[in-house]
Amino acid sequence: MSASVERPATRVFVVPGGPLLVEGPVEVVLPDGTRRLSDRPVVALCACRRSRTYPFCDTSHRRHGRSPRPAERDHRDSDGTAGGE
Repeated sequence: MSASVERPATRVFVVPGGPLLVEGPVEVVLPDGTRRLSDRPVVALCACRRSRTYPFCDTSHRRHGRSPRPAERDHRDSDGTAGGE
């Protein structure tokens, strides 16, 4: 991209236990080179990889739950709650 063209930064919101919300429209390029387009103003990208519409979220994380990432597990007390709760 040219240095003379300035675009505002794209916002990405991390939803705990849920998807990544990205201000759209977006083009997602998958590891195999496949391109998926969405022209929605906000796009939910799957973070649990259970979605039938991957890379887009279909709320599968709600049905199956999402196990905490290692960093989240490390910050939990022995009773399973986050420290300080």
